[in-house]
Amino acid sequence: MSEFELEQRTNIKFLVKLVKSGNEIRETLVQVYGDNAMKKTVVYRWVKRFSGGSESVTDEERSGWPATSRAEGNIAKIHQIVRENRRLTVRGIAEQVNIDRETVRKILTEDFDMRKVCAKMVPKELTEEQKQRRVTICTFWRGKMTFWAMSL
Repeated sequence: MSEFELEQRTNIKFLVKLVKSGNEIRETLVQVYGDNAMKKTVVYRWVKRFSGGSESVTDEERSGWPATSRAEGNIAKIHQIVRENRRLTVRGIAEQVNIDRETVRKILTEDFDMRKVCAKMVPKELTEEQKQRRVTICTFWRGKMTFWAMSL
């Protein structure tokens, strides 16, 4: 929260104690702060809060999704799950670890540098061993296809 917001909230609190209406308070803020004044709905929310007896000009703590869902323990669990079965969907992984799908997706793409290919999470860059294995497989199938084409 900026000092500017804090100042406006303090002024709203003062004007509420002077028994000014929400509309009068909003007009006063516009006179003083111009285009930088709080929006009408925000002013009314603070007027209601101060009229109800609240004295604090800071925001109250809010409940929400815990910030610990991207913790090292969850990242390790997801890494283990993906290594065991790369065919799992983001939803399936999220259900196993019991965290949000978007958090799982961010862990896979940002922490593990993976991307989705045909519903399978794969590394963006292949290791030398993986590259060699692909070359071997492609060479094998190319030979099979050549043989098949000759037999026609």
